[in-house]
Amino acid sequence: MTGILPVNDPTLLALIFAISVFAGMVKGVVGFGMPTVLISGLSSLISPEIALSAMIVPTLLTNLWQALRQGLDAAIATARRHLRFLISGGVVLVVSAQFVPHVDATALLTILGVLISGFAAMQLFGWQPKLNSDSPSSTYLMGGLAGVIGGVSAVWAPPTVAYLSSVGGSKRDHIRAQGVIYALGAVALTVAHSFSGVFSAQTAPFSILLVVPALLGLMVGFSIQDRINQVVFRRATLLVLLIAGLNLLRRGVFG
Repeated sequence: MTGILPVNDPTLLALIFAISVFAGMVKGVVGFGMPTVLISGLSSLISPEIALSAMIVPTLLTNLWQALRQGLDAAIATARRHLRFLISGGVVLVVSAQFVPHVDATALLTILGVLISGFAAMQLFGWQPKLNSDSPSSTYLMGGLAGVIGGVSAVWAPPTVAYLSSVGGSKRDHIRAQGVIYALGAVALTVAHSFSGVFSAQTAPFSILLVVPALLGLMVGFSIQDRINQVVFRRATLLVLLIAGLNLLRRGVFG
């Protein structure tokens, strides 16, 4: 444990917990963003590979809660509706995750920075992707893209949100679908990184340590989601994600 986190430094530990709470809150409000906030925030304090392993258990449990918030039957129906996306994304995620130990840290930060800041900026300026959601090829393509990004970086929200935006549906359906997709993706990610060596007996305790603050933040976020103007708060969240993405890009380019 001490090789992963300098727990004798209470300030660092408090910052890590605060980032986990905020990540859970963001996810509770808009349905996504937890991996983005966690990996961008934690990688400013610890190595990107440790940050990636640390977010695995909190991501899995928060997504399960989000997916099952309206009950098991609703979650199963949602999974059936998006089955092609789930299959293609899961297969590609497991394969691409095996390359994580061989990816240069600065390259990983740069890729994440471009991905996160680009997605947030386009959404803030009103860009909405137009996909043929009835086409199997489009669904498999978007699922594969999400799998590649998720396997390498554990951040698969941008292509997933783009896909769901093209499908339509109510806010509740959209958020539940994110939960189902991300939960199954998180299971695949956990298995994949157990084989890649990123998630191991040495890194698992740190990941488990972050579960409580992440769930606390998620609970607060759910409360806000049920009460606040979703459009306004989502724009504020995208601004935060844009800043986080630009910070990752800065670290990747300038070190």
